Amino acid sequence: MDFRKLAEYLDTLPEAGVPSCDMVIYQDHKPIFRHMAGFRDEEHTQPLRGDETYCLYSCSKLVTSCAGLQLVEKGLLRLDDPVSLYLPAYEKLTVRSEKGEVPAKNTMTIRHLFSMQSGLNYELKAPVILDLLERTKGYATTREIADALAAQPLEFEPGTDFLYSLSHDVLGAVVEVVSRKSFGDYLKENIFDPLGLGTIGFRMKAPDRQCAQYRCREEDGRIVPITKDVADHRLSERHESGGAGLISDIRDYITFADAMACGGVGEQGAAILKPETIQIWSANQLVGKARKSFDEWNRQGYSYALGVRTRVDLSKGGSGAIGEFGWDGAAGSWTMVDPVLHLSAFYAMHVKNFGYSYDVIHPTLRKMIYEGL
Repeated sequence: MDFRKLAEYLDTLPEAGVPSCDMVIYQDHKPIFRHMAGFRDEEHTQPLRGDETYCLYSCSKLVTSCAGLQLVEKGLLRLDDPVSLYLPAYEKLTVRSEKGEVPAKNTMTIRHLFSMQSGLNYELKAPVILDLLERTKGYATTREIADALAAQPLEFEPGTDFLYSLSHDVLGAVVEVVSRKSFGDYLKENIFDPLGLGTIGFRMKAPDRQCAQYRCREEDGRIVPITKDVADHRLSERHESGGAGLISDIRDYITFADAMACGGVGEQGAAILKPETIQIWSANQLVGKARKSFDEWNRQGYSYALGVRTRVDLSKGGSGAIGEFGWDGAAGSWTMVDPVLHLSAFYAMHVKNFGYSYDVIHPTLRKMIYEGL
């Protein structure tokens, strides 16, 4: 193995506008690469130490999908069950149409939530959410937020298209109903504690370890610090967002990803998922119009599975492996899981609204990982 080019590339990212980045690769429960570059503070006086925490944003979706699939594996949840079986508010849905708001003909299923084919949208300030937050004085629960989303019309009939949405926030509420626990408690008892993860969660446990966060300004492309908490995906004090709410350090997240790459089993033997469940997890779910909509995201060589991108075509997008899966986050973090090679990687950064991360950095990282092997 030779990852010198990867390390050299990471060292160039501060010059490209990334104030700091940290990356680790595991294979068969062992770290085979770790490199970090840049500074942990806005003043650029403190180099990264390696124990920084990051807002995961949509990298949270892998953990939420894992939780849902645990319940599927136990027979407590089925992918083609109606969502309304667990959340009655979803029994009578409506859809936007040229004629206005009309009753939905298709039944929204659990599979649709996993695969972003539910018809829900990602409008964090939709009237139904703002109204709920006003009524609850900012203390709406995960379940209440999921129920409120059912009151607005869907963007399309469930199962007919792909639209990135709050589907995984609703999936988190389903996990609560099935498990009879809060979503955070379920994750702690069934994923985090068995794997020995002490930092990851929905609340910032160590504010002094939080890496400085930035945003790319639309008006001039400058990278500027975010001077206040902008966890806008956390819609209320009690909301545990399955789509974007987790905070973690590098160690905890790569430990989770490593277990998924090694047949669903952690280094100390904790069985989180069965290998056959991981195969189901990474199986392509999109055809026709839905696949065309996903292709607009420019994830070359990929389609979308049960809450993750999945590599389906090696003729596009450069080096990689069929069946490799993962996702990324709004501040630029990225993860990959290769169950065949028992290979996992996690890259952390903290710059929101920075398209360069998805179009250039992430594909380059994946390419250099496989070339380094």
